[in-house]
Amino acid sequence: MPGDTLTSNIDRFKEAALSCPIPPAVELIGEKWAFLILRGAFNNLQHFEEFQAGLGIARNILSDRLGKLVNGGVLERSSDPSDKRKVIYALTPKGEALVPVVLAMRQWGEEWGHGKPSVVLADKRDGKPVRKMCVLSHDGRELGLRDLTWVDRDLARATAKTAAE
Repeated sequence: MPGDTLTSNIDRFKEAALSCPIPPAVELIGEKWAFLILRGAFNNLQHFEEFQAGLGIARNILSDRLGKLVNGGVLERSSDPSDKRKVIYALTPKGEALVPVVLAMRQWGEEWGHGKPSVVLADKRDGKPVRKMCVLSHDGRELGLRDLTWVDRDLARATAKTAAE
């Protein structure tokens, strides 16, 4: 019966939504100042004063956001060897892994009319702009929304293992 199928699909969707990693990720990094702090860290800002001057953010908000990013494992705090009174904020590997997320958000904003910065991110080796972020298949094809589906993780692993053999 179609009604049973719809209920079953909604139940599966609800179950997946409750275990989805997006809400906790958004809780950690999903607001304006967190993204701007990450952008600053990607561009070598390290000290509280640099973040504050570079972002124009209130001290209390900056302190709160830096604390959340440190507690979330995105940034780490250490003493500045040149001045023990200062703290250095540096990206952790978890924080560096956010480069594609921030870049995708920036590219989306540029494409959909939310600003055209005068600089673009480029490959340090040859100075050429990086490609637009996109979803790629296992064999490198660019995929759109209609090309995607959700499958059970164990089934996907088994299928990938069988294909590799």
